[in-house]
Amino acid sequence: MTRRFTISVAREGLLAVDKPLSAGGPVGGGAASPQRQAAPDPTGAGGRCVGAGLHADGPLAPTIASATPPRPAAHHFASHYAALDLGTNNCRLLVARRVGSGFRIVDAFSRIIRLGEGLAATGALSEDAMSRALEALRVCANKVIARKVAVGRYVATQACRQAANCDLFLARVREEVGLEIEIISSNEEARLVVAGCAPLLNPRYPYAVVFDIGGGSTEIVWLRLWAGLGRRHRPQILGSVSLPFGVVTLTDRFGGVEVSAATYRAMVTETMAALAPFETAHEILRRVRTGRVQMLGSSGTVTTLAGIHLALPRYTRALVDGSVLTFEQISVVSAHLAGLDLAGRAANPCIGRERADLVLSGCAILDAICETWPVGSLRVADRGVREGILFDLMRP
Repeated sequence: MTRRFTISVAREGLLAVDKPLSAGGPVGGGAASPQRQAAPDPTGAGGRCVGAGLHADGPLAPTIASATPPRPAAHHFASHYAALDLGTNNCRLLVARRVGSGFRIVDAFSRIIRLGEGLAATGALSEDAMSRALEALRVCANKVIARKVAVGRYVATQACRQAANCDLFLARVREEVGLEIEIISSNEEARLVVAGCAPLLNPRYPYAVVFDIGGGSTEIVWLRLWAGLGRRHRPQILGSVSLPFGVVTLTDRFGGVEVSAATYRAMVTETMAALAPFETAHEILRRVRTGRVQMLGSSGTVTTLAGIHLALPRYTRALVDGSVLTFEQISVVSAHLAGLDLAGRAANPCIGRERADLVLSGCAILDAICETWPVGSLRVADRGVREGILFDLMRP
């Protein structure tokens, strides 16, 4: 017998966590104070709403087909919602239920799959990378079925945007796993990151640089904030840019086992050169110098550095998400990691073996962002695309 699921997707317009998220914590609105070193899980609504209706007409292996009918109002009363982010380095899933104006995570999954490994050299997803992704996606599909998810959105980012054989890969996902994966644009990815992280922004600063250092791309967003940050005053995206490299692709090109000072600086210089046109277009530095800009980072790089700075014996999201890193602290931790060999980096409980060769590429990208816009500190967000999707799905 075959169980079939149909996912219906509707879209609306917009006002212009390489770490697993532990299940069980409630998430709800409100911006965090800039003085706090750690914050719980505040959330808020923001961005485009994408709804999905799930229908079953038989028992076992799901098949999911996409459609774009009018937005269904009934999805606001669904019991469980799901958001999946298939990235260049990670496959991540959240399942949540609505709690008041926020939501509570009831299940989560995160696995490093390195889908984009070798992509820069070949232009295609390798068989090994696709196999790793399919295995992780099967786990996600089983969780979606077990939790009886009624509303979900499942997206793929840079690796699938870039790979010549991505259509064939996604066809295999449909046939072998039963999930319909939607490839989103870099603009949509940036919007979802902002929607997911908006509650951590401080409304007392009128501007913000928000970034997400991914596996295959780095998203930079320039925001205008409005006093109150209520539902009627969501952050306004003034501009965004997607740099065509992230920790996986830079590591593929520059190496990650032995990284000399010259190699590290080359990665920083290349990233700064890629950021320069965006800075020229928006003159962000001019506003940074007036003290009117805040910075927020959503990526495994910044959460890892925060965990190391806090000397955590194991990565703990509740202590990292919402914490603040000064640029001096970032520099100290980055220099410490650059002085370690691969085994030394792998031994750190906030890095581990699977990320040990990627972390210095992420540090180089982060250093370039900090040098380009010397805000002085950044707020750390262990949240992003998945939370943005959940906010969209639950938004009235």
